[in-house]
Amino acid sequence: MHVQIALYDGFDPLDVLGPFEVFHSAGMFSGGQVTTEFVTAEGAREVPSGFASITLTATAALDPGKKSVIVVPGAVGGLSLDPALEGGIGWLLAQAGRSELPNRLREALAGPDATVATVCGGSILLAHAGLADGRPLVTHERGHDLAGTKAVPVEARMVDDGNLLSSGNVTSGIDLALYLVEREIGPRVAHAVGELIRHERRGTVWSATGAPVVAA
Repeated sequence: MHVQIALYDGFDPLDVLGPFEVFHSAGMFSGGQVTTEFVTAEGAREVPSGFASITLTATAALDPGKKSVIVVPGAVGGLSLDPALEGGIGWLLAQAGRSELPNRLREALAGPDATVATVCGGSILLAHAGLADGRPLVTHERGHDLAGTKAVPVEARMVDDGNLLSSGNVTSGIDLALYLVEREIGPRVAHAVGELIRHERRGTVWSATGAPVVAA
């Protein structure tokens, strides 16, 4: 399993580094079956996070045609989701939405080989770009209604909709990464990583499979 973690200006470091440590550890426990890289839509560059003291280096351009999992983090800044309020989370996500990132993600979702997985506000970025129309999606509770989009909001910690997965808040990115390791590599490696980082996954992964819910 190859993982491309998509960075953009203002990303939330925990959305990135939590999953990165899981995937890196899974690579060690699986004999190199999991590899990870930091990418951007524009190519290799230094990418400032939403914290002035933290910058990460992307080493390549996001490749939508590569067989991979593409992780899209949320942003960190002022708590406002108003895209017009400079410096707020909504503004940072809107800036990323005006970059080439949504186009690369659209290509990935349309292809046969890539899976896109969002952490926290990364879901908002996809939903407002029209990349999750009619699809179940979860994001941070501050934006859980995904207002103004055609995504179908789900109240869950994680959602698995095949080639589109989403997780609800910052710490759920670790759960999402462990679930992906279990789904793609196997439960023994996922368990070994969980034991290493002493993290026990929370919540049921929602999926549109199995028996439907019948109103009581």
